[in-house]
Amino acid sequence: MAADQAPAVIQPAATEISAHAHARTHRVTVIFAFLSIYLIWGSTYLAIRYAVATIPPLYTAGIRHLTAGLILLAWCAWKRLRPTAAQVRASVVIGALFFLIGHGTVHWAEQIVPSGLAALLVAVEPIFVFALSEAADRRWRMNATLFAGVVLGLAGVALLFGKGILMSTPGMATGAIAILVGAISWAAGIVYSRRSKLSGQPLLLSALSLLSGSIMLLIAGTVAGEWRRFSPGAVSNVSWIALAYLIVFGSVVAFTAYNWLLEHYSPTLVATHTYVNPIVAVLLGWIFAREAVTLNVILGAAMVVAAVMLVDRGMAQLQSPLKIRR
Repeated sequence: MAADQAPAVIQPAATEISAHAHARTHRVTVIFAFLSIYLIWGSTYLAIRYAVATIPPLYTAGIRHLTAGLILLAWCAWKRLRPTAAQVRASVVIGALFFLIGHGTVHWAEQIVPSGLAALLVAVEPIFVFALSEAADRRWRMNATLFAGVVLGLAGVALLFGKGILMSTPGMATGAIAILVGAISWAAGIVYSRRSKLSGQPLLLSALSLLSGSIMLLIAGTVAGEWRRFSPGAVSNVSWIALAYLIVFGSVVAFTAYNWLLEHYSPTLVATHTYVNPIVAVLLGWIFAREAVTLNVILGAAMVVAAVMLVDRGMAQLQSPLKIRR
């Protein structure tokens, strides 16, 4: 009788241990995923600066996204995911908006613009997302929180465009404007992806978008003559390491973590990375690249981060949340 009852006594204990181990593994996965989108995406701006130091910028972005896109496409093939014609067409548009213009401008501008400043300028994307989505819907909704965020964000950008910062290096103003153009393009890509109403695996669409964007980047770089000054033998070890970091961690690891988080948590919680990334970028640029952190940069950073929080909250109050991906 005792032998017959033994399994009944042991089984609940084994189940409890298994459940505890599963919960602990889930907590570790959650922590790793959030650290990935907070720290890795925040560090990509510094990695871009190191990569473009000896690799032409459009080629840097093109090689980065081509490699990452092939890795994700292989993953999709392993999962036996097949694209629809609509997804292929959408991937071309998204690839142009997100990667050719959105990332191409940032990679190009960071030849001159400090990585921390670049991250702060990119951080105002939520304002552009709101404006473009309202324009696409042919309406204009506003509340006090959203209005305060827009005004504060624009004021923060104006402060970052101060003479002391943008005139410190020739071409700085042009680079900063290029980054804002890229931010507007990325916001347009977000609005387009929302309005396209495509069904199917987001992983597959992302792989196709990365590939189409990378092809456009490589073509644009070739047309711009980057092939004349690209010699693998002349690329520094630091640039190769930075490019590898962007591919493996910036595009594959962090992106996978981002998609996993969106499957398990609300977009609002996941979008908190937009508050953290610019702070991480400024700190890393200051520590490792000795980028100047002036009073204007500190105030501008505080204003931009606060503005993003207000805009996100105001958009949530309008019951029209949009996710920012980077």
